[in-house]
Formats: sequence, structure tokens, C-alpha cells
Amino acid sequence: MRAAFLRSLIFGLLCLTLSGCNALTRAREVGKAPPMAAVQDPSGIPSAVPVKMPMPNPEMGERQPNSLWRTGSRAFFRDQRASRVGDILTVIISIDEKAEISNETKRSRTNKEDANVTNLLGIESQLTKVLPEGVRGADLLATGSNLANAGKGTVDRSEKINLRVAATITQVLPNGNLVMAGRQQMTVNFDMRELLVTGVIRPEDISAENTVNYDQVAEARISYGGRGQIQDVQQPRYGSQVLDILMPF
Repeated sequence: MRAAFLRSLIFGLLCLTLSGCNALTRAREVGKAPPMAAVQDPSGIPSAVPVKMPMPNPEMGERQPNSLWRTGSRAFFRDQRASRVGDILTVIISIDEKAEISNETKRSRTNKEDANVTNLLGIESQLTKVLPEGVRGADLLATGSNLANAGKGTVDRSEKINLRVAATITQVLPNGNLVMAGRQQMTVNFDMRELLVTGVIRPEDISAENTVNYDQVAEARISYGGRGQIQDVQQPRYGSQVLDILMPF
């Protein structure tokens, strides 16, 4: 019991210490803009780690002395548009769509059947033995049913996205089409936004500016979301999500 109390006390003191450091930093910056870091070697940035990217096979060509022409080249000036594994192009995502659908269905049906059996080969006179309270032939059979169904559905959807992301060619298919994939992350105020795009494109659809529109990407997979403090508040707790799945009502 004492050990548990000591652990809790140490944890609380540690939290107070960390919060105190943050409070002192914020107090020093009252009335001033947050200071910017000094110019330094970018390789020291934590996220600046060595990158391994898909690369094309090395081209072996005989170089001619005193010549700008390289053996095996198809043009004097190289096309700057992405065409090989490892090349980069820009994917333009400009979505402005709206869909409105309204359906209403109504159905009703009424059935009624009456049978007036006053004489049935004399059998009706024997029914008083089975039904002591008596029976009338006009009331031997009477059925009725009512059915009514009504349904109504409405869809009103609107989407508007304008994004640009750089993607890398990861594979050249046998027919010449290019497989590309790109990812972009941005962190603002402890909230990260992430954009992912993958798909297959034709070299002919790449513009002179080395860009391609999202609607020219086959098997396109576009994901735009985020995670962080704001996203965490917007999402229900895990317990609530589990209860939503398990509760039948």
C-alpha cells in the first residue's frame, strides 16, 4: 500500500514538474511571438532520416567524347515529365460534387371476403349440436385484411476538396502505365493532417507542368484525414463505440 502511494506521489510530482516547465516557457513569451529556432544543419532535424526510394535501373550507355549526345537517347532534350521509377509528379485533387436523391414509396391494399351459406345440404342444421350457442348461415365465413406500407428516403451530399500532393512513380507496368503513390503530412497545433493518394496513370495524361488530375487516376485511392487533439475530441471513446456495437436497442 505504501509502495503504491509512493509511486502515485512520484508520478504526480513528475506531471507537476513537466507542466511547470511548460508554464514557465509560456510565461516568458507573454506579449511576444514564439521565438524561431536558429539556422542549423538540417540533418539534425529528428524527421530528417535517410530515405530509401524506388530507383530506376541504371542506364548503361557509351559516352561519346566531346559530344552532348548520349547513346540510346530518343531526344536531345530529356522530357521532364515523370516516366521512370523514382520520378515525382504532382496530383491535383479538385473535387466539387453534389448529389441529391429523394425517393418516396406508398402502397396500400384492403381485402374483404364474406360468405353467406344459408343452406349447405342440411348440414347447417347439425351445427347446433357442435355449437350449442347456435350459428347463423349468414355468419359462417367472414374474412378481412388491411395492408399499408409507406417509405421515404432522402440523400443530400456535398463534397468540396482542393488539394495538391506530390507522388512518386513506384512501378512501370508492361503496357507503359505508371503506378504512383504519394503521402503528405502536416502538423498544426498538435493536430496532424494526412493525405494519401495511390493509383495507376497513363503517361499521356501527365501535363507539360508534370501534373495529373485525380479523375485521370485509375484504381484511385484517396484518403484525407487527421489525428491529434482535435480529432481525438471529435471521436467517441472506445467504450462508447463498443457499446454502440453490442447494444441491441
